[in-house]
Amino acid sequence: MSRSSIGAFAALAVLAGAAACAPTVDRHGFIADSVEALDVKAGVDTKATVLSRLGTPSTTGTFDQEAWYYISSAQSRIAFFDPKTTERSVVAIRFGEDDVVSAVEKFGLEKGRVIAYNDDKTPTRGRELGLIEQLFGNIGRTPTAINDPEQERGRRGR
Repeated sequence: MSRSSIGAFAALAVLAGAAACAPTVDRHGFIADSVEALDVKAGVDTKATVLSRLGTPSTTGTFDQEAWYYISSAQSRIAFFDPKTTERSVVAIRFGEDDVVSAVEKFGLEKGRVIAYNDDKTPTRGRELGLIEQLFGNIGRTPTAINDPEQERGRRGR
């Protein structure tokens, strides 16, 4: 190999390595086609105009069905690391009487909250089998003994 081909190979390897470390961006949820689409006016627009302009909402209010939410987010991932949320947008549209827009609120990533999930496990009732019982528990059992609770009780001595 000549020096120029080795140099070209090294340059190609460096570029491939740099491209592998470039972040991959994934977008999820509602993506507005234009800036005008998000210009919903309180007191002017109705459910029908919002639906025609923005489409079906990402979700509606759980307790208040008169609130529509359009949610979008972008996550960035570098190589094999966990993705990191880089953008989030929530547009909350509330409707009043006669299905007229009463309020429009816009929230970003800065308004988000981290929710701590409870990692506790709920204990279940029942018999816990050891390793040997799990491995050899079905040896010698016939299909009729498995389906017949009377034979099962007699076998266990209960």
